[in-house]
Amino acid sequence: MTEIPAEEYLCIRIRRAEQALMAHHEAVLRGYGLTMTQYTVLLTLSREGSMSGAQLARACGVTQQTMAPVLGGLQNKHLIARETSPVHAKVLIASLTEQGDRLLDRAYQEVIVLERALADAFTPAERTSLCELLERATTVLAQQTPQAESRSTPSLK
Repeated sequence: MTEIPAEEYLCIRIRRAEQALMAHHEAVLRGYGLTMTQYTVLLTLSREGSMSGAQLARACGVTQQTMAPVLGGLQNKHLIARETSPVHAKVLIASLTEQGDRLLDRAYQEVIVLERALADAFTPAERTSLCELLERATTVLAQQTPQAESRSTPSLK
């Protein structure tokens, strides 16, 4: 088996980039009393409109169990409103409040600074190439991730 030199581990480089990105966003968002997941919910609602908790969980990449307290916290801060779905009485639909929209706008103005700095670090061709490479890497990572239903369960005998 041929070993890959540690300095060439792509997964480590991707993880380091993700950690730097998250540290930046968390530091910025802390000043607004938001977590990254809360910010993502507000941003998603601003772009997509009203959504159920299950839809938001999928959009934010978390479980429905994780999303429930996130939505409760945002509602307690009056950043979102939740109303019963006209289609399903047991489903609550979340929407952004004016207060949530104002807070999101202020936070976004700081978060976007990093996006611009990253964009400025690359030529247009490099940015296009980087986006394509990251999409390809994301596809491979998703394809290589074992799914719960596809894993065989060892039988107990």
